[in-house]
Amino acid sequence: MATTITSREFNQDAAGAKRATASGPVFITDRGQPAHVLLSIEDYRRLSGTNQTIAELLALPGVESAELPLVRSGELARPADLS
Repeated sequence: MATTITSREFNQDAAGAKRATASGPVFITDRGQPAHVLLSIEDYRRLSGTNQTIAELLALPGVESAELPLVRSGELARPADLS
């Protein structure tokens, strides 16, 4: 069973919206029009066909040759200007 809530209701009770996903998708409206859908992770995985965990996905053959552009954390840091 689907639930429909307004954006304002979602902002005021996000936890309630998350609980409502136990009984089906939660449609979130903006100015009376459906704008977003909140799903439980189980429903999302069922709909998208991805029932694998991130660890299982990383263990797929060929992943060991994948290149990831890594940035050293020191390259992102800069001194704070406290003037």
